[in-house]
Amino acid sequence: MKLKPDLSILKSLLFTYSIENYDDPERERFIASKNVNDETELAELFEKLTKPEFLSYKIEIQQWHIETLQHYLNIDENFSSVFYLLDTYFDDEITDHRQFMRVLLRCLQHYRLETDASGCSQTNK
Repeated sequence: MKLKPDLSILKSLLFTYSIENYDDPERERFIASKNVNDETELAELFEKLTKPEFLSYKIEIQQWHIETLQHYLNIDENFSSVFYLLDTYFDDEITDHRQFMRVLLRCLQHYRLETDASGCSQTNK
């Protein structure tokens, strides 16, 4: 069964960066040290913190996240609802939500390709 794009699933993927997720001061400092408006630093942040979470999902759920991002980027969604009331450890305001999501999409696609190339399969979440 193919899952329909749903913006709400992106909030769970971004929970790592929320101040409501306050159990690791080292992680919090790492997040705050990155400029979320710089594509390279944002990709580094995703590599360290989003990748392990994303790869713990079943392949179908990984694909759902990717297809959701693709869908909403293609229809010019501004992603305000995803970031609304999401207080984060980022030192800077995200100046372009769409750019943030484009970088996230590229990273997620890269993680899937890496997994496919290595022959690993996830069967967790």
